[in-house]
Amino acid sequence: MTNPSPTSRRAFLKTVAAGAAGAGLAMSMPASSYARIIGANDRVRVGIVGFSDRFRSSLFPAFQAHKKTQNMEFVGVSDIWNQRRAEGVAFIKERAGVDIKPYRNNEEMYDARATDAVIISTADFQHAQHAIEAVKRGQDVYVEKPFANIMSDANEALAVIGKSDRVFQVGTQRRSSPKYWGAYEYLKSGAFGPIVMSEMTWNVNQPGRWRRPALVSTIKESDTDWKRYLLNRPYEEWDPRKYLEYRLFWPYSSGIPDQWMVHQIDTVHWFAEVPHPRSVVVNGGIYLWKDGRRNWDTMTAVFDYGPLNDPSQGFQVVYSSRFTNEAGGTKEYYYSNGGMLNLDTGEITGEGGLQENQAKAMGLKANKLEPRKLGDGSRVETGANTGGDNETTAHVGNWMECVRSRKKTNADINAAWSHSAALCMTIKAMQTGRKVSFDEAKMDVAAG
Repeated sequence: MTNPSPTSRRAFLKTVAAGAAGAGLAMSMPASSYARIIGANDRVRVGIVGFSDRFRSSLFPAFQAHKKTQNMEFVGVSDIWNQRRAEGVAFIKERAGVDIKPYRNNEEMYDARATDAVIISTADFQHAQHAIEAVKRGQDVYVEKPFANIMSDANEALAVIGKSDRVFQVGTQRRSSPKYWGAYEYLKSGAFGPIVMSEMTWNVNQPGRWRRPALVSTIKESDTDWKRYLLNRPYEEWDPRKYLEYRLFWPYSSGIPDQWMVHQIDTVHWFAEVPHPRSVVVNGGIYLWKDGRRNWDTMTAVFDYGPLNDPSQGFQVVYSSRFTNEAGGTKEYYYSNGGMLNLDTGEITGEGGLQENQAKAMGLKANKLEPRKLGDGSRVETGANTGGDNETTAHVGNWMECVRSRKKTNADINAAWSHSAALCMTIKAMQTGRKVSFDEAKMDVAAG
């Protein structure tokens, strides 16, 4: 499949890099930090940027599983909310037996030159900017998904992080799953045939999903730093719901696409080796949970993938998600003319494949696939609760190993930019109700 986008991205990087020094993009990493990470046996000091539920339930145990072999340790926690700072210190002391230092914000932690690397799990809209900041301050970075939900953030990160020597991993953890690697290698072998379509679902029945009523009722603006929280988003008056339940409110999150869709659409980009969709259309709304949220509780998106200069080639992806009924659960199905790949069960079957009688009538050869299992045949962890799973443990471990080896991670800045482009196209389609494409020249989304 012809893929013009990598050339566009390389040209973009060259353009931005030409003015990087003058714009103050040079890395400010101290020499001592560089020596500690590059090929050294010294302990790598890791900071926590955002002491979140995701960190507690998944990222911390994943880190702990590898910290001894990689000689890494938490040394500090940066969080603008005083309660989270205190909880972070107490949590690490209790669970890891380590005293770490609290910092009121990232600048305070970086100015102390206390860390060599950071794990970032802040609000959706902050991920790219916090990663950019960390890389500029000489940090290796593991950052949660979604990476960026506006293209200006994605493009800035591609320029800064893409031109740096820092080890970067975005938290699309399927890229470190043995089962997904098995699927990738099978698809690349050519045995499956060209992908003709993919169907994806992510369904739950959770009216309280992403709600934090107890915390909303107690937090005060004086407990945190609201202006710092807003970063590059328009200023508005303090709203505890938008601070603690940000996933329900744009421009802090788009909800379903930010949180769930990027996981699954990322596998499309990885498997098919495409950087972004050709186009996307979206429909949905708030059909049931009318609790003041602004982000949809139900959506369906239809993506078109393929070379921009050849519309006769390509495939379609249909993604649907709802909070209002969990039937169907979380599924990822890929289809070829010969059958299907079921990422939920890790099975390849001939279901729906071209049968001999049908093929003979058209002068074709039957190509119905033989059933087989991927890897050890165990089920892939695709549940709506992505915390505490083997994929995250493997993914964090991959980052930690790469911090030591300086090798490329499984989900580098190009993967982060790629899922961000699809995410931004989806958000634009939701907001305009129009078919959205990608403008290669401007590196931006365009509503047709």
